[in-house]
Amino acid sequence: MCGIVGFTNHISNANKVIEDMMDRIRHRGPDAEGKYTDEYIALGHRRLSIIDVSSSGDQPIFNEDGSMVIVFNGEIYNYKEIREKLVSAGHTFKTNTDTEVLIHGYEEYGEKLLSMLRGMFSFVIWDKNKRELFGARDFFGIKPMYYAVMGKTLMFGSEIKSFLAHPDFKKELNTTALGNYLTFQYSPTKETFFRNVYKLLPAHYFRYKDGKMEIKRYWDVNFRPDDTPDLDQWVDRISDTFHDSVKAHKIADVEVGSFLSSGVDSSYVAAIADVDKTFTVGFGSDEKYNEIGWAKNFSKAINKENTSKVISPEEYWGSLEKIQYHMDEPLADPSAVALYFVCNIASEKLKVVLSGEGADEIFGGYNVYSDPNGTFYDKLPRSFKRAVGSIAGKLPAKRGVNFFVRKGKDVEERFIGNAYMFTPDERKALLRFPCDAPDPMVVTMPYFRNVKGMDDVTKMQYLDLHMWMAGDILLKADKMSMANSLELRVPFLDKKVMELAEQIPTKYRVTHDKGTDETKYITKYAMRLAAKKDTPSETAKTAAKKKLGFPVPIRVWLKEDKYYNIVRSTFESESAVQFFNTEPLIRLLDDHRSGKADNSRKIWTVFIFLIWYRVYFENDGVYQ
Repeated sequence: MCGIVGFTNHISNANKVIEDMMDRIRHRGPDAEGKYTDEYIALGHRRLSIIDVSSSGDQPIFNEDGSMVIVFNGEIYNYKEIREKLVSAGHTFKTNTDTEVLIHGYEEYGEKLLSMLRGMFSFVIWDKNKRELFGARDFFGIKPMYYAVMGKTLMFGSEIKSFLAHPDFKKELNTTALGNYLTFQYSPTKETFFRNVYKLLPAHYFRYKDGKMEIKRYWDVNFRPDDTPDLDQWVDRISDTFHDSVKAHKIADVEVGSFLSSGVDSSYVAAIADVDKTFTVGFGSDEKYNEIGWAKNFSKAINKENTSKVISPEEYWGSLEKIQYHMDEPLADPSAVALYFVCNIASEKLKVVLSGEGADEIFGGYNVYSDPNGTFYDKLPRSFKRAVGSIAGKLPAKRGVNFFVRKGKDVEERFIGNAYMFTPDERKALLRFPCDAPDPMVVTMPYFRNVKGMDDVTKMQYLDLHMWMAGDILLKADKMSMANSLELRVPFLDKKVMELAEQIPTKYRVTHDKGTDETKYITKYAMRLAAKKDTPSETAKTAAKKKLGFPVPIRVWLKEDKYYNIVRSTFESESAVQFFNTEPLIRLLDDHRSGKADNSRKIWTVFIFLIWYRVYFENDGVYQ
C-alpha cells in the first residue's frame, strides 16, 4: 500500500517539485520513497512495505530493458499466478513484488491485463518509446486516482493535496460540486471540489499521449440471477467463496488484523480470518453509540485480542480539520471520524487490517432495499399509488404523508443512494448564488438505464455500487486508513465474490418472508445464513444483530450549548456568508435544538463543507 504522484514534465525543477508532491502524501508511505524523472515525465512514490519488505520492492520499478517504468498503489492478490505465466512467456523478474508483475503483465497483455487482476489498485506506467502514459483504477474504486490538466501539464496521483505543490496548479473552488454535495453528502460525479480536477472512475483506465486523454471502462457489474440452486446451495457457495477471498486478502509479509463492530459483516470477517487482533471504537457508555462491550465479548469467544477506544466529544470535534484535510474533498459522513480513530489505534500495533466494507452493496444489506413490495400497499396499481402520492405531496411533510409520497414514485424518481440531504429546491434557497448543479436524477439516471427492466432492489444495489460505495464508503476507508499509514483490505470487494453475488436471486438477497426463524433476516439474507454457518455457536447471534457501524451521536451533541455554539459561529462566519443564506441555516440549527425536527445530517453537511473550505482555501491546504 502506497501513494503515487506524477506529472508530465515541462518545468526545469522537476526533481524538486516531485519531491514536494511526495512530501504531501508522506502519510501514505512512510517506509520508503522513490522517484523517476526525464524530459517528458516525473513520477513519485511513497511506500508502505507489505509484500517483499526489503528495499528490492521500492518503486519506481522498470521492465527488463528500462523502457517502461511503473508506480503502483495497492495489492494484487493473485500476482504469483500471473507471474508464473509471465515467466513461462520469457519475462525476467528482479523482485518478488506484485508491482513488477503489473509492468511485465502490461508488456505482455496490454490493457487486457486488468481483467486478469484480483485486488485493489491504482497505477500508472510510462512507456518511454511510445511517450505514452497508461493508468488504471481497480474494479470497485478501493484505491483512488485523481488527475488534472493545467495548461500543458497533466498531474495525477493518489491525493489531490499533492497537486498543490505543483507550480502549474491553479486552485479554484468548483461550485457545481458544492451543489451536488449538498444533496448527496459527498461528491457524486467524476468532478471534484477543485475546478478542473477529476477522479478516474472505478473500473476505468486511461491513455495519455500528445496532450490527449482517452478514458475507457474495462469492467462492470452484471446482475444475472440464477434460480437453479436452492437457498442451501447459495449459502454453501457464499461460504466457500468468501473463505477463499479472506485467505487471499491475508497475503502479506507483515501481521494482519481486523476491525470489529457489532454487525454481521465485520464479525464474519474476524471470525474466519484467524487474525490475532481486532479493533473497535465507540462513544460514551450508551449502547446505541458504543459497541465495545459486544466486540470484546465476541473477540473473547473467537480467542482474539481486542483493542478498543472510547472517543470523547472533545477528541471528535478537535479532529475535524485534520479529517477533512486528509479527505481531500468534504465528506459529511459522521462515521469518517470514528474510522480515523479505529485506524489510529490499529496502526499502533500493525500495518494491515481487514474490514467489512462492501457487503451491504453486494449482498443487499441496506434497510432501504427491503422497502420495495414490502407492504400490502405496494401491491396496489401503480396509477393509484401515483395519484395518492401526488395529493400527499401537496400536504405538509410528516412521517405518514411521506410514506404515500415515496410510494407514489418509481425507484428512479426517489432513490439517489443512502443519503438524500437537500432537495434541489432546498439547496437553491440555501445558496447565495445560482446553483448550476444538475438535478439529482440527472446524475443517477445513466446508472439506472444500465439496469432497466430489473427489479427495484437490483436497481438500488447497482446505483449504490457505483456511487455511494465509491463516493462515500471507500473514500473514507482509503483516506482514513492512509492518514494513519495503515493498509485497509476489504475481502467482500473481491472480483470472485462479486461474480457469485451477481447470480444470487433477489429473494435470497432481500426476503420479506417472516414465517420462520430462518427467514426473519430480510436483508443480506443468504449471506447472513452463511455467516451463521461459519461463525462459532457462541457468537452465531451476530447474524441477527442490527448493525450500528461505529455510530456517532451528532444529533445529541448539536443540542448541547458547547457544540451548538461552535456550529452557529461557523454558520455566521464570513466564509459561510460567501456561500449560504444565514437565516435558513440558523433556523435548521435552532429547530433541531428545540426538538422540532432532526436536522442533524443537514446541519452536518453544511458544517463539514465549511470546515473543509477553511482548511483548503483559508489555510492554504494546511490544518491547524
